[in-house]
Amino acid sequence: MAAFPSIFASTLSLLLISTSLHGVIVHGAIGVNYGTVADNLPPASEVAQFILKSTTINRVRLFDADPDILRAFAHTGIAVTITVPNDQIPRLTKLSSAHQWLTTNVQPYVPATDIVRILVGNEVVSTANKLLIASLVPAMQALHAALADLYLDRRIKITTPHSLGILSSSTPPSTGKFRQGYDTHVLIPLLEFLRDTDSPFLVNPYPFFGCSAETLDYALFRPNGGVFDENTELKYTNMLDAQLDAVFSAMKGLGFADLEIVIAETGWPSDGDRAQVGVDPTSAAEYNGNLVRHVTSGAGTPLMPNRTFETYIFALFNEDLKPGPTCERNFGLFRPDMTAVYDIGILRPMARSSVPVTPIEGPSPGPEAEPRSPVPPHEGRGNRWCLPKTGADSDALQRNIDYVCGLGLDCGPILEGGPCFAPNTVRAHAAYAMNLYYQLMGTNGYDCDFGQTGAITAVDPSKFDT
Repeated sequence: MAAFPSIFASTLSLLLISTSLHGVIVHGAIGVNYGTVADNLPPASEVAQFILKSTTINRVRLFDADPDILRAFAHTGIAVTITVPNDQIPRLTKLSSAHQWLTTNVQPYVPATDIVRILVGNEVVSTANKLLIASLVPAMQALHAALADLYLDRRIKITTPHSLGILSSSTPPSTGKFRQGYDTHVLIPLLEFLRDTDSPFLVNPYPFFGCSAETLDYALFRPNGGVFDENTELKYTNMLDAQLDAVFSAMKGLGFADLEIVIAETGWPSDGDRAQVGVDPTSAAEYNGNLVRHVTSGAGTPLMPNRTFETYIFALFNEDLKPGPTCERNFGLFRPDMTAVYDIGILRPMARSSVPVTPIEGPSPGPEAEPRSPVPPHEGRGNRWCLPKTGADSDALQRNIDYVCGLGLDCGPILEGGPCFAPNTVRAHAAYAMNLYYQLMGTNGYDCDFGQTGAITAVDPSKFDT
């Protein structure tokens, strides 16, 4: 096992089978919402270094444009999304005010801090505030024009996130429609702006708030009977897909099915009030862990197949000052001391060994499912192996290693002292990790895509062991 990766450079191009697979593991597709409604959080500089060095997350969404946080993420390479608070939207409809906002909140920090998006408010259309709603698209247009004046419009995109309250109907998903009145007067101009500026449509779906004791399995991606949409004859096996497809149907109904959909926030609390269903660390770990696997799997949804979804988990920390029920203060992946509330596979291997976590329980197999037996990574089911493509970027391969090992799979053999540590190269270690994942996930073609850095070979690499 230790020797076979050394032959890649000279022979792999002859061995690999060319595939045209959809992106399955889109590294960096999982971000986190960094909320700060708390009085016990660590300094932003420590948070930025923790995210950079101890997790595989490489994008963060802020609910404002806090200068200390923006400075903290300088030179980290982490993509940052900032937000215009709702109460500031009306004044930004003027181009001069938009310029001033950028002068204060953006220009001092770029390019050192990788600001990639500006969100104009949060769930504005659902506020029922007529002034905010009327000002939303004009403020987005003014900020975009100001960015263009600064030659930053290609680097930084303008959009706004929406709650599912923008829909007047969502069940079944094929009947999804935007609320009457808002559809023509607000959402069509907004969608046209997004299309013209190549910006995504952001939504905040929360199966947690839509589930009951009877639909908990459906919300947590567990095996369940599913929900059938008679209009499309499609079956839904999880609530998130149904929510996303309802939004897609509404967009399609207005002629905007081509726009990208981004999940701006979703999550599950680890604690709550007694009457609430599924508020415990195990359920939270199950939802967020299954969420990560699902949105990066390339499966998409019934109406949007073969897609991945950029997704931001809510939230980075438990926030002790948030108002409302107990659950609102317990959506965090991490406690304020940066120990994990539970593990969903985003900790880097070294961090996993030193941070106490609650392990995630995978979904229970269905009644007809057979348990998978681990396959040694140098072996292949059905004479197929997953290996890095010739010329694959080393940084991309390192991210593959981080992803697989971060899921909790056994990467001990490629750690120092392990039987597959030598040769000590990123390519050799990536070969182990990628094939390990491919074999354990069931040898599906899409399980070897790895952002188009992996390919399947029918020739046993160990045959070339010299």
